[in-house]
Amino acid sequence: MPLSTLQVALPVPLPGCFDYSLPPETPVPPRGARVEVPFGKRTLVGVVHAHQPSSLKTLKAVKRVLDEAPIIDERLYALCEWAAGYYHHPLGEVLNFVLPTLLRQGQAARPDAEIRWRITDRGRHVTADRLKRAPRQQEALALLAEHPDGLTPAMLEALSVSRPALQALREKQWAEREEHLPQVPPLPADVLAEPALSASPEQRLAIEAINQASGFQPFLLDGVTGSGKTEVYLQAMAPVLAAGRQVLVLVPEIGLTPQTLRRFRQRFAVPVTVMHSGLNDRERLEAWLAAGEGRARIIIGTRSAIFTPLHAPGLIIVDEAHDGSLKQQDGFRYHARDLATWRARQWNIPVVHGSATPALETLHLAHTGRYQWLRLRERAGGAALPDIELLDARDAAPDAPLMPSALTAIEDTVRRGEQALVFLNRRGFAPVILCRDCGWQAECPRCDSVMTWHRSLSQLRCHHCDHQQRVPRRCPECGSSNLIDAGAGTEKLEALLSDHCKAPVVRIDRDTTRRKGSLDAKLAEIRGGAPAVLVGTQMLAKGHHFPRLSLVVITNLDAGFLSADFRGPEQAAQLLLQVAGRAGRKDLRGRVLLQSRHTDHHLVRLAAAGDYHALADTLLEERRMAGLPPFGHLALLRCEAMSMDKALAFLDECAAPFQQNSNVDDDSVNLLGPAPAPMEKRAGRYRAQLLLQAPQRPALHAVLDTLVRHARGLPSARHCRWHVDVDPTEMV
Repeated sequence: MPLSTLQVALPVPLPGCFDYSLPPETPVPPRGARVEVPFGKRTLVGVVHAHQPSSLKTLKAVKRVLDEAPIIDERLYALCEWAAGYYHHPLGEVLNFVLPTLLRQGQAARPDAEIRWRITDRGRHVTADRLKRAPRQQEALALLAEHPDGLTPAMLEALSVSRPALQALREKQWAEREEHLPQVPPLPADVLAEPALSASPEQRLAIEAINQASGFQPFLLDGVTGSGKTEVYLQAMAPVLAAGRQVLVLVPEIGLTPQTLRRFRQRFAVPVTVMHSGLNDRERLEAWLAAGEGRARIIIGTRSAIFTPLHAPGLIIVDEAHDGSLKQQDGFRYHARDLATWRARQWNIPVVHGSATPALETLHLAHTGRYQWLRLRERAGGAALPDIELLDARDAAPDAPLMPSALTAIEDTVRRGEQALVFLNRRGFAPVILCRDCGWQAECPRCDSVMTWHRSLSQLRCHHCDHQQRVPRRCPECGSSNLIDAGAGTEKLEALLSDHCKAPVVRIDRDTTRRKGSLDAKLAEIRGGAPAVLVGTQMLAKGHHFPRLSLVVITNLDAGFLSADFRGPEQAAQLLLQVAGRAGRKDLRGRVLLQSRHTDHHLVRLAAAGDYHALADTLLEERRMAGLPPFGHLALLRCEAMSMDKALAFLDECAAPFQQNSNVDDDSVNLLGPAPAPMEKRAGRYRAQLLLQAPQRPALHAVLDTLVRHARGLPSARHCRWHVDVDPTEMV
């Protein structure tokens, strides 16, 4: 088989790979290496997929080979191939997604060298009188002589050593500038930087089970909020790290990364690195290379970190494994929780999924024995779970965010020197501006949605497409000046509480934490323990420990329990119990007030009882009867076009062969639709969807394979945007 022909995976939305010839005497790049190739009028960086003859008579030549060794190792490449097939996404785009930005741009796959200035042998014999007229050089030489291992530029700057002085010493050959590539640090005698905390009997059982696992073993660490799941992670990691292996820890949000990083660095005397979208391009490449070379021993990251190369993997931990942000909602729509299990099987290592409110799919796997179920039923330190009290808000005014009893409870909490949290998962001042005379509402011109009033910015904003406009002084429909706001957002809550409470009100949402470091600063203020009221969105729902927080007030969760999306009640219950779990985590007794206009609804009452598993059992039985996940499998074919007719027509053409039962062997796959999406218009485009439902995954994917090939060949595909979402977590 001639090796002068390469199959290259390119970052383009097309299936398959592309054939290129290799110029004579060019070293043959291995699978997983990058090459620079012409593609149309562009030059792209692709990844070598295979070496095999081409059926094409003429081929374009590779412009440049960028790597001598694979930049994507064989196991990571296999993961990308599997993910591309399972999620029905082009392999070239998946491989491109995995690479850090600088590698996509063709830059060298090597870390920055460490620069050190050292004194030379000649410099050691220089006497002080030879530098009488150059005191800065004399001072620099003396400092270098005191540090035989050399000084970095940062150290020299801190010591006020000037660059001209160093350069003069270098020209005299009395000092030298050396570059060193970072090396894998030796394993410390003790990986612990501080002793572990005393574990409860339940924690010890969980730690022993994880440590005794041989090869691949998935665990569900199911522990109530405040039960010490993080301590289980830390103690389970210690023997893995002591054996010279690496640990990958996935967290759902960037906001949880700093505190997780801080705690892990305090516990372990090994290099810890982070992987998330908040890093700049160079930082992300450095972290990626450090993990792949084994220099980083603990890797903490958000969902994309599941594609990080590891030199010696030993354990994967998925914290808050139920969280929806572990699923990518655009482009390459993968689920990091599921890929973590696949990767652990590939590496033959344990994987731990930790949650106080596990996803129903994960619970089902534990029920059926496919995951080992580890339970933590009690809070660490003997703290009690908070009681949840239902407040009937049916008679409350629509624009009154807090009931009088809730407001009184907040004032009493602050008066006692404690802290309260008011949770409202809605940013801005008010969700809608309307005219009292004609009923006009400020609707987004690009979406089927009203615009939120952000009073601090004097703007109306759409939270779906980010369209912005000024707040009108008069009604655009009737000219009336009788405009009012309806409903409440975190901004209005902040203003209301600031007027009523004699304590600082700290608002934490996406609007107040845009600046780097602002979230950490606000959290540090709260952890200080002074009386305060927190107002926040789901950014505060999980992972945070506030010792002085004794009261939580939760508003506006009814919509989730009444949602048309079958996942709505599950997600609402998870959010409710995660937020409730912030209260009473240490010495103070916790209290939770849940405002609801549907206090008689059976799911609301189950959630308010605080028994997530009773609620989960009810929802699982409903899903079993409907054939919904985890008892069935779903995929969505979504389409966006400039008119609804075009979107529906494309999906009709896609579905036609299957509705006629041609080319389909398994009629157990049900096609529902096409139909307009629940939000028909978004960002100026009309949206429709086709739902595929099947009791078995193989049948679903067989139909998807055929459907995707058919869709790509349709002329109408050129007039719309479409994608496949396998195992969708959002149906809207």
